[in-house]
Amino acid sequence: MMKLRTLGCSGGISQRLRTTSFLLDADILVDAGTGVGDLTLPELRCIDHIFLTHSHLDHIACIPFLVDTVGGQRDAPLTIHALPETLAALQQHVFNWTIWPDFREIPDRHDPVLVFSPIRIGETVELQGRKITPLPANHVVPAVGYHLDSGRGSLVFSGDTTTNDALWEAVNRIDNLRYLIIETAFSNLDHDLAVLAKHLCPSLLADELAKLRRPAEIFITHLKPAEIAVTMKEVHEYAAAHHPQMLEHHHVFEF
Repeated sequence: MMKLRTLGCSGGISQRLRTTSFLLDADILVDAGTGVGDLTLPELRCIDHIFLTHSHLDHIACIPFLVDTVGGQRDAPLTIHALPETLAALQQHVFNWTIWPDFREIPDRHDPVLVFSPIRIGETVELQGRKITPLPANHVVPAVGYHLDSGRGSLVFSGDTTTNDALWEAVNRIDNLRYLIIETAFSNLDHDLAVLAKHLCPSLLADELAKLRRPAEIFITHLKPAEIAVTMKEVHEYAAAHHPQMLEHHHVFEF
């Protein structure tokens, strides 16, 4: 069985709102937004792996602080799993000795506290019986979603995405699907912005959910803090047949 704890699921920050991050069991992060900062020091030390959906700041913000805080207290390096393009962005723009030290060279290149591990869409990473498979996403930078499979059940996280037929082709093949976490970053008032930024709004969400052929509990993530009420009202209007729920901080999934 897997246990996924929601550390952050907001499209911005405000009181009690944190950006995207999930803790899988005790040792794996799926994205590393500002919610990671709520973990205790012992919890931070337990994290061995980070699976990133993409390189945007709201999904990676806490990685530099995490590795700086507990890197020297670890017996093995922290591994970041991501698309090659995402890893290249981290190397060029974050761990570059200008924004932050390159912890892949600390304490030295032969014994670093941080390592990068490239992933490919559709290729499963198995960690102690837990299967984590990158899924297609359609965003303004190279991106993925994730299929988390315990064997008993599966959860899909769309990551940041817009209209994406390839995602549904993959999801509809999952026999043990139980949960789907899918983004809706804008209200319908900002439909054109959603299209430009390659996110979803409620009308686009309804079009996407119409492609789902598996029963699943639907949870909405990445809402803008100032637009939560209006966006969820529209979500319930446009996608009522799927009974979507708003994902909230600290929500726990067991599957």
